[in-house]
Amino acid sequence: MNTAPRLDLIGVVVSDMAASLAFYRRLGLEIPDGAESAPHVEAALPGGLRIAWDTEDVVRSFDPGWQRPEGGNRIELAFRCDAPEAVDAAYDELVGAGYRGHLKPWDAVWGQRYAVVLDPDGSGVSLFADSADSAAEATAATDAT
Repeated sequence: MNTAPRLDLIGVVVSDMAASLAFYRRLGLEIPDGAESAPHVEAALPGGLRIAWDTEDVVRSFDPGWQRPEGGNRIELAFRCDAPEAVDAAYDELVGAGYRGHLKPWDAVWGQRYAVVLDPDGSGVSLFADSADSAAEATAATDAT
């Protein structure tokens, strides 16, 4: 199976979660009440796409070298892959094509295979898939209902 990764999540790194969520609520996004103090917040977008906000501290917790971009570029695109192996393959293909890898594929503590490649402008683009264990748990939960 050779399925291309698909855009699944738009990630925004924020310095002030409450201010950011207030802004996006004014634009009509449905964001959970009380999320202002959370370090990570997600909201569903039409068509199944998601948007997520992470504080700078959250990003630094898994990418200690992360620095606030110059010029306000704080948005990252995240592409879902079909399987953990597909994250590795997509990362290798992009780096092999001359794009700069930022975080090599790794098994993240939140249950995903995860990697980051930089686009031509230097913006991070995440590649991810549920880990094999997470996918098996989700399938078992679905089958039980």
